[in-house]
Amino acid sequence: MTKDVIALTEKMPDPVTVLAGLYAGGPDLRIHALADGAITQLCTPTGHPLLSVEVPLLLQVPGEVSRLLGPRTQAPDTPLWWTEARATTALAEAERLAGSFAGRLATVLGGTVWPPEAAHTDVVPLSTQTTTAPAPGTTTPPAADILTDWAAIVIQDRPLIPMTSWLSDTLSTAITTGRALQIVTPPHTRLTLPTRNALGGHPHRWVVQHPASGYYDGLSGAELHWADGAFAPTKDTDGKPRLAEAFHPPGNPPVAQGERQLLLTLRTLHPATEDLLLGDALETAWHHLTGAPPAGWSTAEPVNLPWNKRQLTDLARARAQQSAPTWLIAIGALEHPTIATTRITHTPAGIEEHTTLALGYGPDETVPLDSLPDLAETLATQHGLTSLLTTLRTARRDLTIPPHLEPPPIPVSFTLGPDSVRDIGLTHAENPTLDVTPMRLGPTARPALRYPLGDGTDPVAWTRLQQLNQHLGRRPGRSAN
Repeated sequence: MTKDVIALTEKMPDPVTVLAGLYAGGPDLRIHALADGAITQLCTPTGHPLLSVEVPLLLQVPGEVSRLLGPRTQAPDTPLWWTEARATTALAEAERLAGSFAGRLATVLGGTVWPPEAAHTDVVPLSTQTTTAPAPGTTTPPAADILTDWAAIVIQDRPLIPMTSWLSDTLSTAITTGRALQIVTPPHTRLTLPTRNALGGHPHRWVVQHPASGYYDGLSGAELHWADGAFAPTKDTDGKPRLAEAFHPPGNPPVAQGERQLLLTLRTLHPATEDLLLGDALETAWHHLTGAPPAGWSTAEPVNLPWNKRQLTDLARARAQQSAPTWLIAIGALEHPTIATTRITHTPAGIEEHTTLALGYGPDETVPLDSLPDLAETLATQHGLTSLLTTLRTARRDLTIPPHLEPPPIPVSFTLGPDSVRDIGLTHAENPTLDVTPMRLGPTARPALRYPLGDGTDPVAWTRLQQLNQHLGRRPGRSAN
């Protein structure tokens, strides 16, 4: 298991200050550079890892510290430097060493430490006790606590688990080596939406360790047990996964007392031209629904860069030249919770953007459902829309995911872009065999179609969407309509 400690400083941690902090354990400790210098690792004289420190990150997006560490976190105003350290718990001194490292940075550079109780500047003598840390020369990623043939296990104990570069690196390692990423947390922990989306595909899991119920999946509720080097579902006599009582505890209060989330699943396709600027569709949807563009973007959390479509386009182009996709996160102003994840891929058809956009609303806030048709038309006529699914759910306004049952999202509408309508055939797409009348959007000669499915409160809308997908899947072939 590891413990995270973060130094939030006004000045950039220079190499001399970082080294001085690392030597809080004495001069006999070893320092190794990993990931092409992106991570500095402090090790025992025998080479066992004690502390891993990531390259300091310049945080330029207001509100990001409060979003990830809590509103009571005392930190300098942005821009500030975020330096994150992970200490192994295999050796008792490592956690205090992390606290001394962060405390020394904050003292010298001006700033604070999270969690505040971890901060100090004492020298931490290293004992000679036996450690169970990974042996020298291991290929275990710095964020992984256990690496088996089937899984990369990350054990976290913090209130909110963001998709940090640590986790992103471990996820990439797990995928490329045919393993599952399994994050183990206590029951009070929540996930950010990017972390939840990253764990959405099998075989990755959020493993919740409940003191009374044992282990269970924080997203599906399935009871889990350790078998053959990974957490796996416990099945009943019928061979079905058994659900944990902790996932739906009796007497659990209604979710967030009227708080809701509007979710948009948006797909666009663009020709791969030199003047292409990515992020336009996301910015348009964001501005349409909030009155402002995104505040920042990054490839991991914390989100550190001010919103800039040219920069993210340049990154996506560079990664496409390496035949690699680009995954990024965008966030909005803290007073109106909004967050999105986008995956950009270069395919034979062009440049595809697959985006999930989530907006949070309180009991006294109006969800802008009436503005969705205009948004769908704008995306269809100006931004290469392929499809747009909008859903509404009862869930936390802050867009974080707790480890217990929440009501599923309910469809509001589904929109097909003009090229998708053309491929299916206008006559077929415009005449679904159910009580749904599509609305034409855009020019008559090249329309998009928007299918209203409900107001986000009637679960029957899922049946309508399923029937609609079945109808559209039975397309008669390319049409001249």
